[in-house]
Amino acid sequence: MNLPASAVHDPCILLLEADDLLAQHMSLDLKEAGYDAVVAHDASTGLQQLSQLQPAMVVVDRMLGGESGLQFCTQLRGLGFRVPVLLLMARDTVEDRIACLEAGADDYFLKPYRTEEFLRLLRLYLRPETTGNEQLRFGELVLDLATRRVLRNGRTIDLTMKEFDLLKYLMEHPREVLTREQILENVWGYDFMGESNVIEVYIRYLRLKIEDEGEKRLIQTVRGVGYVLREP
Repeated sequence: MNLPASAVHDPCILLLEADDLLAQHMSLDLKEAGYDAVVAHDASTGLQQLSQLQPAMVVVDRMLGGESGLQFCTQLRGLGFRVPVLLLMARDTVEDRIACLEAGADDYFLKPYRTEEFLRLLRLYLRPETTGNEQLRFGELVLDLATRRVLRNGRTIDLTMKEFDLLKYLMEHPREVLTREQILENVWGYDFMGESNVIEVYIRYLRLKIEDEGEKRLIQTVRGVGYVLREP
């Protein structure tokens, strides 16, 4: 039996954008791609919509007409929302990437806005979640694919979606040295526009989280090559 149209819901994307023309352009692209796009022009409205809609993803401009998209991300994470967050940014420097991660955003998209590249990045984050009870284990580190929870020594570790995917890739290849190119291709899944040192930024924050209680380092750097998950 076919479900009535009213029972079928497209994934909801909450878009925080102060620029009316850009918001209209992105909203139209999202709707044509099969998403339910909801636009908010300021942070307070965005937080209200977030609570009401429970969107599949949030896209927020770093510049919100005098407000800070970074601050919005920080508020969102502070309230316990774990929805994937994509930040629109005008610059691509290591400092900007660090600010993006510190605020709790999962990834960023560089302006100027380009429809196909934006939608391709969006689809990466909205792939169907793994079902079942499969877990990855490495020593005392446990990664649950169904719930997207990470634990070390029983301590729950809160990761952004991209941090989770990076750790998942490392745990799928334990004790195997992975090059930066392999990581970019398999974790980001597209030709990353920035330099490969974005990986260093993510590795740094991933280490901070999984070694928060002074545990031994598991993600080892192989100079000039990449990274490996192995015992110290």
